[in-house]
Amino acid sequence: MELLKLLESIRTPFLDALISGITYLGAEMLFMIVALAFFWCVDKHRGYYLLFTGFCGTVCIQFLKMMFRVPRPWVLDPNFTIVESARAEATGYSFPSGHTQIAVNLYGGIARSSKRSAVQVGGVVLFLLIAFSRMYLGVHTPKDVLVSLVIGTAFVLVIYPIMERARTNPRIMYGIIACAFLLALGNLLYVELWQFPTDVDAVNLTNAKEVAWKLFAAVVGICLIYPTDQKYIHFETHAIWWAQILKVAGGLAVIVLIKSLLKTPLNALFGASIGGFVRYLIMVLTAGLLWPLSFRFFARLGKKL
Repeated sequence: MELLKLLESIRTPFLDALISGITYLGAEMLFMIVALAFFWCVDKHRGYYLLFTGFCGTVCIQFLKMMFRVPRPWVLDPNFTIVESARAEATGYSFPSGHTQIAVNLYGGIARSSKRSAVQVGGVVLFLLIAFSRMYLGVHTPKDVLVSLVIGTAFVLVIYPIMERARTNPRIMYGIIACAFLLALGNLLYVELWQFPTDVDAVNLTNAKEVAWKLFAAVVGICLIYPTDQKYIHFETHAIWWAQILKVAGGLAVIVLIKSLLKTPLNALFGASIGGFVRYLIMVLTAGLLWPLSFRFFARLGKKL
């Protein structure tokens, strides 16, 4: 807490705004946008790599949050204040930092899979800045951030060489998918079946269950996407630059519509957890199977001019 109080003492409105912008770069939504852009437009295999590192890291973070159930810094010390603009996104338990893990998996993954030194250095600097922003804003302690840095870096470094081997050996990819499936299933069974003590926060437990079902939906979706694409679709990522922009914008618009329009009816029909599972499964299958069916159209756009 001493470091957090030191950072609290140097806050200014300008720094608050600047660092709030930096911390947004570690948001889950931005991760999905960038990872899908790689998957659809740059390199399908690098897209899988980014998605798997983010998925595995998120499962581990969610598991540790519920295992240790560490309150946020302002709960631990009522005299400590946070930057209020960060409060809305600082939900759930504090340890470890989800924002930091996402940042390492995204920007660290891009850095690890790039051969350009500028991209490598930039990726590392960026996720370290995001890690620092979580402490400056007062929503995480140094321990929260450090553990997430270690977890995120481990997945980035361990998964990359395995994914590279999977480029030419689909069996390895199926092994990765199987491991991800077991990881997601284990987390789901843990939050649904474990007898948590009576002091567990009911809101956090409910949220953990909903997230676990969504993560399980993501890996079930990939279990269907990879073999289907390998056997039938074989979508390509190439297209002229402006067609790539249209491809990403259109795909994201479709996914956002599914996410927003189906939430209320599915939750009413199945409940929040199962409804979230069905909704995210539809989103994942749309992103990995249905939307790629349009890629031949986007690839032809530039050739007609």
